Amino acid sequence: MPKATSTLDWCIVRLGEDHNWWVAETSDPVRWDVDGLSIIDPRQLAHLIDLVDPLRDYGFDQDVMERAFILFRIERDLGSGKVRLKRTKESLFESDEKLFALPDILDEENGPYADLLDHLTRCRVKMLNDLFEFESKLTLDEVEDELREDQNSHFIEGKAVHSFEELTAILDFMPAGYESDEEQPVKSDDEDADTDDLPELDEEEEEKLKNDESLKWDEDEDEDGDDDEDGDKDKDEDDEDEDEKPDDEDEKPKRKARGKR
Repeated sequence: MPKATSTLDWCIVRLGEDHNWWVAETSDPVRWDVDGLSIIDPRQLAHLIDLVDPLRDYGFDQDVMERAFILFRIERDLGSGKVRLKRTKESLFESDEKLFALPDILDEENGPYADLLDHLTRCRVKMLNDLFEFESKLTLDEVEDELREDQNSHFIEGKAVHSFEELTAILDFMPAGYESDEEQPVKSDDEDADTDDLPELDEEEEEKLKNDESLKWDEDEDEDGDDDEDGDKDKDEDDEDEDEKPDDEDEKPKRKARGKR
């Protein structure tokens, strides 16, 4: 008996406002409801292939992923953000062609795409338990419950969950309070290191730097010249003028500001 998906020869996809691709029309409208039907584009597909690679050490079977998608190649651009795709028998992992991947969700509970979601979740749980020392080991049920809770919040808001987001939610999953190396915020260690590595100057060396002519601005040099001419004047001659003079701290030569890195 031929597979029901064999009648799906082509589909027309549109680019949504969320920058994801969604199916607008299929050659089999009887079996395939295009309402909220997402499709994975070539860029997203390449990213997923990279994400599943570390799971190979934890039982990942690429054949399960191959069976979970119906692959299409670009036939022609229809304009207005729509593209017509043609069914292809290319391999998801071995093809050099830019492919779109439609999840086979005709049987949402027990179909090949449902099998893939379960398979990836199991592999991810194995990997996390191997890499992290949790107080108690993660279980499949715990991870599925947390993922399902996030999906339900989208449904409540009336948002369709794109299959790419559904898959990356599994492949990037981390329990609360833990972060992978890639997900950790980049600390400003380099900036701290720059300041920590600078030697502290004693008072004598600091005074030498203050009097270093090479660190002065041109205006400072002009002011120094004027000061030399009036060097014989008594500093206490006029108390009011004393108040108008810049503070000693302001008279210190300043370093030129560094350009932004």
